[in-house]
Amino acid sequence: METIGSDPRSRRRRRLLAALSGLLAAAVALGVAELVAAVVSPASSPVVAVGDAVITLVPEPVKELAIATFGQHDKTALIVGTLILTALYAMGVGLVSLRSPGLGTLGILAFGLVGLAAAVTRPASGPLDGLPSLAGAAAGVITLRALIARLPARDAVPADGPDLDRRRFLVASGVALGVAAVAGGGGRLLKNRFDVSAARDALVLPRPASAAGALPGGADLSRQVKGLTPLFTGNRDFYRIDTALTVPQVRPADYRLTLTGMFDSPGSHTLDELMGRSDLIERDITLTCVSNEIGGGLAGTARWLGVPLGALLREHGVRSGSDQLVCRSTDGMTIGAPTRSALEVEDAMLAFGMNGEPLPVEHGFPVRMVIPGLYGYVSACKWLTRIQATTFAAFDAYWVERGWAAKGPIKVASRIDTPASGRSFTAGRRAVAGVAWAQTRGIGRVEVRVDDGDWMDAELSPAVGLDLWRQWVLPHDFAAGRHTITVRATTLDGETQTGDLADPFPNGASGWHSVVVTAR
Repeated sequence: METIGSDPRSRRRRRLLAALSGLLAAAVALGVAELVAAVVSPASSPVVAVGDAVITLVPEPVKELAIATFGQHDKTALIVGTLILTALYAMGVGLVSLRSPGLGTLGILAFGLVGLAAAVTRPASGPLDGLPSLAGAAAGVITLRALIARLPARDAVPADGPDLDRRRFLVASGVALGVAAVAGGGGRLLKNRFDVSAARDALVLPRPASAAGALPGGADLSRQVKGLTPLFTGNRDFYRIDTALTVPQVRPADYRLTLTGMFDSPGSHTLDELMGRSDLIERDITLTCVSNEIGGGLAGTARWLGVPLGALLREHGVRSGSDQLVCRSTDGMTIGAPTRSALEVEDAMLAFGMNGEPLPVEHGFPVRMVIPGLYGYVSACKWLTRIQATTFAAFDAYWVERGWAAKGPIKVASRIDTPASGRSFTAGRRAVAGVAWAQTRGIGRVEVRVDDGDWMDAELSPAVGLDLWRQWVLPHDFAAGRHTITVRATTLDGETQTGDLADPFPNGASGWHSVVVTAR
């Protein structure tokens, strides 16, 4: 007879296999949950639901740090982090199961309850949204207990016992891995039935009654200056900052925009009704995220097509007592927009077109709101399905509830695109260039300073519209050495960009953008 219970290597191997059992149980649980979520709703997936809950619960400074660190990949980072923590937790549950299978079972059930709670408390949750977490937890418990039961015994056994046990465990592990892969893969494939890309591609955009103005010759200086941001941002390159871990999929035929609250005539509109209006407008507008750091890239310009927002609100008789429009997304997000801006900003619209094509799904298809002059968190609700006329006193929208300013007027901003900070180049004449914006007010002047020298006026791109950023360029003779380049902008009505530094929270960053370069 041989024993393996007292062999340190056997004990270590047994603990390793127990941890692997927990990991495989979690994989099966997530795979089964994904499969069920493909039937119920993609957003009911435990990973997505827990991720959404994390986004909602973490303090704003942590969110800002995540955006500053990962930029537009913050959601991917969150999902990866959630999976890593899940894996560590699952391995711990597997180790606990060595001593007490009952505690291991409770550990898996607790894992499922977290997903269940996150799923059913989502703003747009449905009655079946907890089902994927429950099904996943049940599959995880069965898998864990089956694998733990097949671990090599720790007491005295016949010499050929461990080999037999290991084979049984390997077979069971292979089955578990196969179930996880098939269920998870099947879930991913089934979720394709929710995809609305084909329906989006089939839409034909109507012609606007009021088209965007023709661009003057030489309007885009990026064709002359390498490294300068183009005047318009391609849809694929346009920044995306929102809280949606899974992009909402709304079929055009099912879409309906509802107007409720302080309206004389509440009502609703289908997408066909909105697109069929006779007063459609097309405008060139720069959008800016309130999370944009000084010199950051969370700003972009597109040619938008849609319904003039003020006209639609007046048709429904928005009451004078309303100072806030609570805009609701199909995923439950709330954005509070100032009613006055929606009525008075000429280019404010409900957009369904972006750069000559229907809105991309990730940018709000079928309909989003666009109000120039305000940061996106108070003006650019995506996947918009409801507008409630109310007051700021009566309701705090999602971001205001978390400490952001209730009204978010965009601050004057400018950015140096080229040369990039840290860049080394040959001494001599070189173009310094970038963009500046102050939507609804327009940019009238951009000044550049090299080291401690005087401010110098840059050449501006031809004026196109008040809501569109302006490119600027300044050729400068650089002497050999290290240099600091700084930029500031002034609006057409005379407001000069402040040099006082402020973080994005709670109402947008401020300060002058500077880069340090070396001429050699």
